[in-house]
Amino acid sequence: MPSRPSRDLETFPNPAPRRDYVVAFECPEFTCVCPKTGQPDFATIRLRYIPDQLCVELKSFKLYLWSFRDEGHFHEAVVNRICDDLARLLAPRAIEIEGDFNVRGGIRTVVTARDPAGARARLDR
Repeated sequence: MPSRPSRDLETFPNPAPRRDYVVAFECPEFTCVCPKTGQPDFATIRLRYIPDQLCVELKSFKLYLWSFRDEGHFHEAVVNRICDDLARLLAPRAIEIEGDFNVRGGIRTVVTARDPAGARARLDR
């Protein structure tokens, strides 16, 4: 049975909660729809977080991102929504979401959101 888009994010217990470590995911095939034109917007979504007690399960994260595919969202709104959803679910020590959107109308847009509640630790690049 093929997978379907879903907003149901799953978690599992952090295997090393005593240590700060960075989990990084990159999804180069993110798609949503421009709410003004109805045209598809393509982006690379990058997630970096330092887990506290929970980690996000990878397949559920993939299906979650897939759920935006046919919905109209401004770049700023979709990146902040992903950050809010993951911050609420995981209560991480730190989290950062970056949406690197493909050029449209000659302009490339990069939106980065961080959760201020997760400011206890630092996500250095």
